[in-house]
Amino acid sequence: MIVMATRKYEQRLRADAAAETRRRILDAVYQRLREAPSEPVSIDRIARMARVARPTVYLIFGSRAGLFEAVGADLLERGGFGRMLQAAAHPDAREALRGGIRGVVEMYAAHRDVLRVLSSMALLDATAVGGAIQRMEQGRAGGMARLAQRLADQEALRADVTPGQAADLLWLLTSFDSFDLLYTGRGLSLEKTATTLITTADRSLCR
Repeated sequence: MIVMATRKYEQRLRADAAAETRRRILDAVYQRLREAPSEPVSIDRIARMARVARPTVYLIFGSRAGLFEAVGADLLERGGFGRMLQAAAHPDAREALRGGIRGVVEMYAAHRDVLRVLSSMALLDATAVGGAIQRMEQGRAGGMARLAQRLADQEALRADVTPGQAADLLWLLTSFDSFDLLYTGRGLSLEKTATTLITTADRSLCR
């Protein structure tokens, strides 16, 4: 029994150490993106910043693309993706629209600087960064299509708006660029940015 308890304790310590190492590497990527947004992300530099050997990065994430996949997933988790999904699942489709857009804005605002760099890098480095961003965008597109169909099913859409047209407008309004044009470009607060996008969607799409 003592041997088994000791083994479990050692396994927990190793798991905690691995999680801490993973966290340091991800945080190093965030730091590097903020410090040098115009420079390519070097695995060697990230490893030094995280105080690990270069092979450790590949051992944990598999590849440079895998590292950025993890960064994308971490951004969603830390930015409140779960709360956004919960809001978007409201039984009333119009409330889901409002809550979903607000959740997207909060998620973007939580990591605005990193998302801006990743969005720009995706155009130049489609193999690594672009894959992570593309999958995030595919998830958003699917979510907006489902929301548009829910609005149609509940007869909340205006008579002259099809589910496809609604999905297109929701795709536009929930994009990072739409958020950033208001939040950074116009200097609006998070609340005013969310209200502007929600009001535009509501008045353009709903009865």
